Amino acid sequence: MLDPVTLEGRHVRLEPLSVDHIPALVQAASQSRDTYGFTYVPAGADAMGSYVETALAGRDVGTMLPFATIDLNTGRVAGSTRFHHAEFWDWPPGNPNQRGKHLPDAVYIGTTWLAADAQRTGINTEAKLLMLTHAFETWLVHRVRIQADSRNERSCRAILRLGMHLDGVIRADRVALDGAIRDSSTFSILDSEWPEAKAQLTARLR
Repeated sequence: MLDPVTLEGRHVRLEPLSVDHIPALVQAASQSRDTYGFTYVPAGADAMGSYVETALAGRDVGTMLPFATIDLNTGRVAGSTRFHHAEFWDWPPGNPNQRGKHLPDAVYIGTTWLAADAQRTGINTEAKLLMLTHAFETWLVHRVRIQADSRNERSCRAILRLGMHLDGVIRADRVALDGAIRDSSTFSILDSEWPEAKAQLTARLR
């Protein structure tokens, strides 16, 4: 299981997602949607309700940890993000790489979206720094992955700026948001790479 946690920095607070966030998420998603071509962002209360319910169901079975993204400068909900596909590896007894069965060995970060006025601010960078710090320094994971539609050049560039490395492209990975067959670019960062990446991200936020 992934225990709920609140992560807070100077610009953003990531708090456990709940049904109480639905109205504010609907409002955030109602701004310009021009950048959502490759990202599913629910439109309207019904769609947002189903989105949140799915996230909470994943939380309840221990594979997801979804957040509402709060802009600390305005106090408003600016979007959502989550840990997902947490992996708990089957280690041989006594293996020194096993830190405890309650801690995930690897995890994905994804399902991230922000309102139009929160994009190109420090919010996404700091949110990723908070999540990566929690994954590597609290959970002690061995790897964090992020995926993006390979056509989404803007997102892929942003992921690389986090200090992640391109592992490769999974061809014909899934149905894309626009109904095309999606190729997914897969990026990762390892625990051994985290100190350098953290220093770079921290410098960027300054």
